[in-house]
Amino acid sequence: MRMEQTNRTGMESGVRWNALHTRYQHERQVETMLSAKGFETFLPTYDAFHKWKDRTKKISEALFPGYLFIADVSDRRLQVMTTPGVCAIVSVAGTPATIPEHEIEAIRKCVLDAGKVEPHPYLQGGDVVRVQGGPLSGVEGILVRKKGTCRLVVSVEILGRAAAVEIDAACVSRASWGRTLNAGQTPDPRRAN
Repeated sequence: MRMEQTNRTGMESGVRWNALHTRYQHERQVETMLSAKGFETFLPTYDAFHKWKDRTKKISEALFPGYLFIADVSDRRLQVMTTPGVCAIVSVAGTPATIPEHEIEAIRKCVLDAGKVEPHPYLQGGDVVRVQGGPLSGVEGILVRKKGTCRLVVSVEILGRAAAVEIDAACVSRASWGRTLNAGQTPDPRRAN
């Protein structure tokens, strides 16, 4: 019996995390109801500032609007799905998708200081992006991820040459005409969306 306990604690923690899709702005209510049913939940939030004519107010909002995380949902799916505000369990081929625990822990660490974290568009290597700030402001290129860093690849099409510069991914946004490119493909500004 003691050997079994040692093996169980030797794993990350044995918790299998899943994601729930909720109704618009129902993340907190769903989290409260599921916690009352005995589920372990995690709703990452950040501090947003909203301005009105007469005041500015700090509001805590969901980091991933419409989603929250829940532990070990597989054998209690009915209890989850009958909770008001739950739209779906994020699934792959009908099976609840498991989110790696290291991703959950990374999000937990990021939201420890809710004033410094904020949502950001999901960018993949190959996306055509535009730099929003700094000395490269306005430059467009292809976002490439290499050895844990992001690089902006700019090319001179007529010469068939390119250069890459390391860049902070938080400084870029998807270009208006940008599409995700396959390896070796170059952007064509004439093909605007």
